[in-house]
Amino acid sequence: MDKTMKAAVVRAFGEPLVIEEMPVPRPGPGQILVKVAACGVCHTDLHAAQGDWPVKPKPPFIPGHEGVGTVAAVGTGVTFVREGDRVGVPWLYSACGHCSHCLGGWETLCESQQNTGYSVNGSFADYVIADPNYVGHIPDGLGFAEVSPVLCAGVTVYKGLKVTDTKPGDWVAISGIGGLGHMAVQYAVAMGLHVVAVDVDDAKLRLASQLGAALTVNARTTDPVAFIRAAIGGAHGVLVTAVSTTAFAQAMRMARRGGTVVLNGLPPGDFPLSIFDTVLNGVTVRGSIVGTRLDLQEALDFAAHGRVRATFQMEPLESINDVFDRMRRGAIEGRVVLDLAAAPAPLSGTAPAMATA
Repeated sequence: MDKTMKAAVVRAFGEPLVIEEMPVPRPGPGQILVKVAACGVCHTDLHAAQGDWPVKPKPPFIPGHEGVGTVAAVGTGVTFVREGDRVGVPWLYSACGHCSHCLGGWETLCESQQNTGYSVNGSFADYVIADPNYVGHIPDGLGFAEVSPVLCAGVTVYKGLKVTDTKPGDWVAISGIGGLGHMAVQYAVAMGLHVVAVDVDDAKLRLASQLGAALTVNARTTDPVAFIRAAIGGAHGVLVTAVSTTAFAQAMRMARRGGTVVLNGLPPGDFPLSIFDTVLNGVTVRGSIVGTRLDLQEALDFAAHGRVRATFQMEPLESINDVFDRMRRGAIEGRVVLDLAAAPAPLSGTAPAMATA
């Protein structure tokens, strides 16, 4: 096994990530070591690197929570995951397993959870430590690069759509057709929903149409609320993946009476909410973050059956700062996936070891 690995490290918030060489971590009891082949880049990774969320990670740390690859080593006590297994290391690194949320099937709300690439080191690296109880198992036939975005973007929007409480034949408005939104369109169509896609970029709206959206509206040139109300009488469900507070405020008025608005995006700041309209129209508002282990396996199954495929572009690990810059400018169509399998030789020098759990 390799003795050293490359990783993209956040040394200070708001500063460029540093590509460093460091020792390959060793799995402790109840842990596994995953050789990372690919890792998608999520907007959460950018927030982590900038430190602009209320709960901040502690530098130095390695971001990345869409890592996929093969199990390279297992710690003592691990019996149900073996070397060579194809796995994904998602945002939910672990949860306590015994609180009311965990026992009730809502482990993503566990107050003792650990998060990959945030509270523990992530997959912007050649190797990553994982909890075998929480990894996703990659179905045969799926390539690592294509399945990587399902580990966060896919399961996040799949869960978000589930909690809109819509049923086949209903209309769902998806606001923001980026890394999450373009996958949300596919999951929604696969779930039998009619989709109206909302964005401010015509190219992204064309992609939404190609992926099965029945209607599209450019919110920069057309009032999306008026458009949706005129076209379908309001959506049964609204999923907001955008990182604009304006989109959140608009979403509340896109829903028809009795509809549900689910919030996935996490822009900093607040948005206005009309108490009168919300109460009078019986609109439900829900926050939804990633998904449970069961949600993840269901999301992976959609991909395994060819119902969902991320639009992505491959980049080397060394391009991460350029990727973040493009992400800030909204200049990425679909998802960027870092290619760790084809990474060049490690840099010289060493870096101090960081916490892995």
